[in-house]
Amino acid sequence: QVQLVESGGGLVHTGGSGRLSCAASGRDFSFYPMGWYRQAPGKRRELVAIMTSDGSTNYTDSVKGRFTISRDNGGNTVHLQMNRLLPEDTAVYYCYVDEKVAYWWGQGTQVTVSS
Repeated sequence: QVQLVESGGGLVHTGGSGRLSCAASGRDFSFYPMGWYRQAPGKRRELVAIMTSDGSTNYTDSVKGRFTISRDNGGNTVHLQMNRLLPEDTAVYYCYVDEKVAYWWGQGTQVTVSS
């Protein structure tokens, strides 16, 4: 059974930092892209960051230079280091894996940045 379990998040002040982690189990995802989406109230879910199996990364423009994605545990754990957080980063953050034939999602974790 595939599971993606997220941790981290919570309430942070503007300019602060936070770290999200996502541990995937039930399958070897080391060959597939893993990343993070987020959804703010009243907005569509958007891609935040993604890392492929060869270490290539891609970030949405609004987080470039502030967020860093990484993977470990043989590629089945993905982290998102978030620095210089802004109120507009407030959202539910979802971990995901693109297994080509299927997408797997975590349950989501709330990040709230107070102004």
